[in-house]
Amino acid sequence: MRRWILVLVVLVVVVGGAFAVLRTSGLLEPSATSQAAPTPLPPIESAPEVIVDAVVVPVRFAALGMASSGIVAEIFVREGDLVEAGQPLLRLENDRQLIAIAQAEARVRSTQARIEELRAGSRPEELAVVQAAVDIARANYANVLAGTRPEDIAAAEATLAAAQAAYDQLLRGADDQQIIQAEADLANAEAAVRQAQSAYDQVRWRPDVAALPQSVELERASNNLEAARARYAQVVRGARESELAAARAEVQRARANLDRALAPATANELAAAEAQLRQAEAELALRLAGARSETLKAAEADLVEAQTILMQRQLELADTQLRAPFAGVIAALSVEVGEQVGAGTPVVRLADQSEWRIETDDLTEINVVAVREGDRVRITIDALPDLELEGIVERIRPLGESKQGDITYTATIVPSRSDPRLRWNMTASVTIRTQP
Repeated sequence: MRRWILVLVVLVVVVGGAFAVLRTSGLLEPSATSQAAPTPLPPIESAPEVIVDAVVVPVRFAALGMASSGIVAEIFVREGDLVEAGQPLLRLENDRQLIAIAQAEARVRSTQARIEELRAGSRPEELAVVQAAVDIARANYANVLAGTRPEDIAAAEATLAAAQAAYDQLLRGADDQQIIQAEADLANAEAAVRQAQSAYDQVRWRPDVAALPQSVELERASNNLEAARARYAQVVRGARESELAAARAEVQRARANLDRALAPATANELAAAEAQLRQAEAELALRLAGARSETLKAAEADLVEAQTILMQRQLELADTQLRAPFAGVIAALSVEVGEQVGAGTPVVRLADQSEWRIETDDLTEINVVAVREGDRVRITIDALPDLELEGIVERIRPLGESKQGDITYTATIVPSRSDPRLRWNMTASVTIRTQP
């Protein structure tokens, strides 16, 4: 617009200078009539048209960036590709997010299992175990309360007598009969080995000798011989001190058991048996009552928290992938595999080129007051001089911006038709037919 004002100023200066030259030369003399009655000039009317510069833009376009930062792992498209809404464009490395999702899913499953366990209550097998513990505690309490039975005392006395006899036998050592028997067992074992060895020698040349019965019999006879030698050595040697100590300890335990059987139950023993019974009965009552409502509510709250964490981790995984928000053409791709990208940094420019718009930011504050939405326009494309399009003003942005000292406004124009030769950012000239 400023260049048109400059042209008008130049024309005024040129015309004024020409008149001055003619008057000076005498070629232009005012007549008496004209001096007496000067002819009035017609009023200057504002231009019915506004001419502005503009560019071709897609009907819809966006500069797309990642929601999170990371390293580019895959790029699924190339410049010029047609994509559908929701189609993946590129993906960042996401191993950390996948691990976090697996952990969150495990926590959700664990919490769900806990709630199911609380709602189901104890299984019949678990109740049977607890009931058995109650029965044992009740029987033990009854026994302590009633005192030791005569048959228990007799059993304790018999145990003490057997322990004492075993200890006495160890002290006396083996008698002649035991030594003779041990010698006979040893001789028999040696004879069995000789017989088995003889049978083995007859087949030892065979390659499968290890699988023959003769090999098995020789091994068994050798083991019996070692056992017979050990028994004979033990009989001849007598009891060791460790064996005597063990026998004495057994006698002492048997005597202590008999003393307890003969003595009445103490107050502490009775109290302990009663406490054990109450504990078992309380455990059974707790199992039969099931989980408390407070416990179940707390577990359900834990489940909600676990599910929320899982959704958050899933969103973090989704943020590692860039998808097309609408169908269009990949106009620009400014990233490579392996590059680090920051959150919000534009990496893909996507354009819906199914329709075109003409956009101008050349409307000055003087001209914008004469332009209205709906005004008809004529459009010429600098790169396509044979193409002229009609259109209308679709929208005028209400906010003006400072541009080279002027306040200018942006207007969007809808052409009446398209042309396959149009490209994004082609320059255009727009003539707006203003309304009076």
